[in-house]
Amino acid sequence: MFGIYLKRELGRRKKAALVIALGLALGIALVITVNSVSAGMTQAQDKVLKSLYGLGTDMTVTKARSAPTDNSSGRPNFQFDASSNDSDDTQSSDRVMTQGGQALASSVVTKVSKQSGVASAVGALTLNVTKVDGSFTQGKAQSQSSGSSQSQGQGGPGGGGNSSGSTAAPQVQGGGANFDVNSYSVAGVDVTDQTLGPLAGSKITTGKTFTATQTNAKVAVVSKSYAKENSLKVGKTLTISGTKYTIIGIATPDSSESTTDVYLPLKQAQTLADAKNQVTTVYVKATDSQKIDAVKAAIQKNISGTTVTTSADLAETVSGSLSTASNLATSVGKWLSIAVLAAAFLVAALLTSSAVSRRVREFGTLKALGWPSRRVTRQVVGESMVNGLLGGVLGIGLGLAAAYAVTMISPKLTAQLGNTGGGGGAGGPGGGGGPGQQSTQNTMEIALSAPVSMTTIALAVGLAVTGGLIAGAMGGWRASRMRPADALRSVS
Repeated sequence: MFGIYLKRELGRRKKAALVIALGLALGIALVITVNSVSAGMTQAQDKVLKSLYGLGTDMTVTKARSAPTDNSSGRPNFQFDASSNDSDDTQSSDRVMTQGGQALASSVVTKVSKQSGVASAVGALTLNVTKVDGSFTQGKAQSQSSGSSQSQGQGGPGGGGNSSGSTAAPQVQGGGANFDVNSYSVAGVDVTDQTLGPLAGSKITTGKTFTATQTNAKVAVVSKSYAKENSLKVGKTLTISGTKYTIIGIATPDSSESTTDVYLPLKQAQTLADAKNQVTTVYVKATDSQKIDAVKAAIQKNISGTTVTTSADLAETVSGSLSTASNLATSVGKWLSIAVLAAAFLVAALLTSSAVSRRVREFGTLKALGWPSRRVTRQVVGESMVNGLLGGVLGIGLGLAAAYAVTMISPKLTAQLGNTGGGGGAGGPGGGGGPGQQSTQNTMEIALSAPVSMTTIALAVGLAVTGGLIAGAMGGWRASRMRPADALRSVS
């Protein structure tokens, strides 16, 4: 009886049911869209952080760089010989400096790995290589006649007589210098564990990566962009500060442009920088993502002088259109969704209550025939539940369409990752310049997507049921207060 009556009443009131369902559908569709875009923002932010940290890294340990001593400005120093008579004699000089934070002893890596909650830890040494090469061209000295005006100036009293044939001091003409400056970044990688560290966020697309036995081998992996810029290929050699390295692989970042140009075995990088048994960054993986804050606190407590930076810390430094859009999605979008849902629920409740008021004769007659109030209420709630579920289906369809449209359009967002203040330079650990250099931001371009999860779909269904219950509760309460006499009065 309930199903038959429900079907008949909904069929009679198609327009009213459709209006209620559409109101709920718009609110639900907006919630799905906001949630999916927010999820896309989170994924985009993760891409930014993973491109810097590397896959699987939960935090990094660095040390803030101290101020230069009085005898050292901290800037690279180049010295060239300008006395050579051969203008074609090319001179070259490389300056290798540690980049980012102050160097840490390699023993710190062992201390970090022994902290509670740490699954693994590896050290890396980030360097900046500045190469200056070019040549000097010496000027030529040319003698010039002093001229008559000059002799007249010397012919005055006590001037020593007429000397119009004298020669002026020789003047140097021409000459100069032409030098090219090339700066690039180098990362020393622990080849025994490449699941963490600078190379973890890239994959080898040409050649091969390091093997565990190449701890001190003169081999190198270069980034795809650096190889293209300098016409480097697998098998060619790269010379750094007089040492030749054989290129064994080309690395392509998984999500964005890499901030590192050249990767070397850690020991080789330490030799180049004269930093034996030193690292600039310790990459850490926690045993459990829920323990990251506890691990951070333990490292800071037990290893003094270090700065621990987590993904959450870096996320706070992300700016640009990605950050702006994320803030809009999480704040404005959230409150807009709540407002629209509240309005949709209220409209559905008012329309249901109004429809009940127009059915006074019907419900009064049913009560006169023996229907109890709870049965009348159940009937109204059932009709509202069907309207709510219909609105949920329409809302899910609209929400999925909106999320698909966002993914297809893939709007481009920029992300700028600034300095966290932990000595890691711009872009976090391993980024930025050396002492005396101003930190720059690492800017990336990310394509936004809007993934829809099953949790979001479940939320939409829950909202549809909630909307139907709210509307049904108000309408049922109104119907339960009707009396058979009300039906008789409506007839008269």
